[in-house]
Amino acid sequence: MPAVHQLGSRIRELRRRLGLSQAELAGEELSASYVSLLEAGKRTPSEDVLRGLARKLNCEPEYLLECLHDDVGAELELELKFAELSLASGQPQAALEAFEAAGKRATEAGLPHHRTLAQWGVARALEALGRLEEAVRKHEWLLRLRAADRGKMSSLAVVIALCRCLRELGDLGRGIEAGEKALAELRELKITATTEGIELMSTLVGLYAERGDLHTAEYLAQEAIEQASRLDDRRAVGAAYWNAGLVAHRNGHPEEAAALVERALAIYTEGDNERAIARLRTAYASVLLHAVPPRPDMARQLLDQARATLEKIGGAVDLAYVTTNLAASDLQLGDFEAAITHAHAGLERLGSEHRLQTARTLLVLASAHLRRGDLTEAKRIQETAAVHLEASQAGRQSAFAWAELAESFGATGDTERALWAYRQSLERLGHRNTLGAQRTAEAGR
Repeated sequence: MPAVHQLGSRIRELRRRLGLSQAELAGEELSASYVSLLEAGKRTPSEDVLRGLARKLNCEPEYLLECLHDDVGAELELELKFAELSLASGQPQAALEAFEAAGKRATEAGLPHHRTLAQWGVARALEALGRLEEAVRKHEWLLRLRAADRGKMSSLAVVIALCRCLRELGDLGRGIEAGEKALAELRELKITATTEGIELMSTLVGLYAERGDLHTAEYLAQEAIEQASRLDDRRAVGAAYWNAGLVAHRNGHPEEAAALVERALAIYTEGDNERAIARLRTAYASVLLHAVPPRPDMARQLLDQARATLEKIGGAVDLAYVTTNLAASDLQLGDFEAAITHAHAGLERLGSEHRLQTARTLLVLASAHLRRGDLTEAKRIQETAAVHLEASQAGRQSAFAWAELAESFGATGDTERALWAYRQSLERLGHRNTLGAQRTAEAGR
């Protein structure tokens, strides 16, 4: 017998035992016609409705609830799989709506594990849509759940996603704190040589590199490679080489960086994670654009491949990085109109939360206008970039952007603003103007 029909039979039997009419059972909260439909198995009530009926029927709520849980659970599994498919196929808005609907239904049915999986999907969909601050709050909520309520969801996967979002937001301190706490727990249990353990280390490598702590980043990158070599997991090995390449790039070793990223790309292309392959191609293109000499032609080929994939299955942030790098390659190839078009496309996709990356894109846009001879527009964009850099509240990871802004000010002949931007860059690298402070103190005596 279907669960809703079994539920209807139980309600009808209990009601008749107590000598109640359908109208008496309905009371003021429900209607007699609704109770009739329930007993006929034509309505699926919420958990709150069933608990109210259980009180009137003098039975335990579970006696009624258990009729629905098996069927609802199976239906929710299908709904969650559909939502996951939408997310994987590059439809984050559709995925978000499906996950939210599944979460609401799981809550009403009293199925905490399904609710948790739905909220985990909501968090990842928000990230894919570029709504990072909302995603961070959702990830943190998931981590506060009891282990019993998490069910099949991996808390380590949530930590990795949280760190990734915090890195995009420029909140590197919080990201490192969360990642290091999880890594310490893995080390204590001696289970770092797992796919998720290596992904966590690789994520921390990116955070430390972005903050400018290249020594720690390099140490962790090597540890990740050593741990990954013990596993028969190509994804883990690829992630380790990917982030080791990032560190080499930041350390000013473009040839070593290119070799590591090429190795990671070769590993990833053996698998079927198209989004990861596209993101890696974007990272490789960035390395080539900053090489000496730069290789914009090869970078452009990689970026065109990445864009073709990410337009189908990528999120707004992925595409923003691709279009920003396309603008940089256009700039190096001398196509200033295309650089302006791609830079504007990147800014539109970034939205309002990615302040540091927005500033980086604005610097490319300013350079394109400057190279085209639009001095007034270039200066306006420079000032907008400065506002975004200040608003980002980013530390060491913004130092290079400040230095680029200083060079941009210098190119427009604004020496005073160039010096100011250089000072901002030095301060974010930890330098303090102690000589100026000493002179100020002496002047005050």
